[in-house]
Amino acid sequence: MPTTQTAAELTVRRAAGFIGAYVDNVDLADDLDAAAVEQLRRALLTYKVLFFRDQHLDHASQVAFGQRFGPLAVRARSQDTAELAPFPQILTISPQLDKQLVGADYEAVFRSRWDSSISGWHIDASQVVNPPAVAILRAEKVPPFGGDTHWTNLAAAYEGLSAPLRTLCDGLRAEHNFWAAHRLDPADPVEKRAIDMIGNQRVAVHPVVRVHPETGERALFVNPSRTSHVLGMNPIESRKLLELLFEELTRPQYTVRFSWEPGSVAVWDNRSTAHLAAADIDHLADLEGADRVMHRVSTVGEVPVGPDGFTSYAVTGDPLAEPSGQVGETTGTGRP
Repeated sequence: MPTTQTAAELTVRRAAGFIGAYVDNVDLADDLDAAAVEQLRRALLTYKVLFFRDQHLDHASQVAFGQRFGPLAVRARSQDTAELAPFPQILTISPQLDKQLVGADYEAVFRSRWDSSISGWHIDASQVVNPPAVAILRAEKVPPFGGDTHWTNLAAAYEGLSAPLRTLCDGLRAEHNFWAAHRLDPADPVEKRAIDMIGNQRVAVHPVVRVHPETGERALFVNPSRTSHVLGMNPIESRKLLELLFEELTRPQYTVRFSWEPGSVAVWDNRSTAHLAAADIDHLADLEGADRVMHRVSTVGEVPVGPDGFTSYAVTGDPLAEPSGQVGETTGTGRP
């Protein structure tokens, strides 16, 4: 039977210079008291991503823990299995499950069609008008090595820019879509199924710099995987500026790397971070003992707002919503 844990029992250790912390002496399956939850929220806002070891969450307790951070969104794509049917908030990330459901490891298909070496860096669902605010990923099964995840601090990357460049970026907007950094071929049957699997094609326009709704921090809100172009610039200008910003936000000093173990959990602020799954285990997916099964929940996010008050708007597609219904006024009012 779960016990109640208090804030006094938690310890937080920094993981890297700009981002990340390990949280010890906590069982996330327990009933955390309000002070403990508040301590975790403050730590998340400070360190951007929190890491937990030796946790014993199942689907129900992961959903319960995730709801402490806000309403959870329905998973990003259909996964019609008996195990997941009662938990529409959970997305299972697993090459083995993808092969079972749709006949291929589609995460590997996507990675094989990146158009640059940093295309994998992304903000979850930034192609949606209200991207997730907080994401929680737990490891059920992992290979004995490889498959690490990296996160970067987008607020630190913004502060690392020169003052004139920050001023320029403060007033810019950019379009985001799922396929911005991919070169898939619809004529290829496997790649066509990968495109179809994404379903509702969402495109959104966001400020290039986002003001965090809780801390007031400014952070870059572009990413190599999803940001296609800067509005109001010609293609050459847009490409050169985005290349500069992508180089800045992927600088190693702003990042932290986490090696997964069964029972590991990561919680990150999707409003001020981008992340990358290391593509070093795709060739191991069929080896015995190399199964990788991860489960993610994400909270319904706010519509981003820029330093000048610009509010994101949807070009096409639905906002994130809870399984039971739609989020309120989430399409924004910033469309020109």
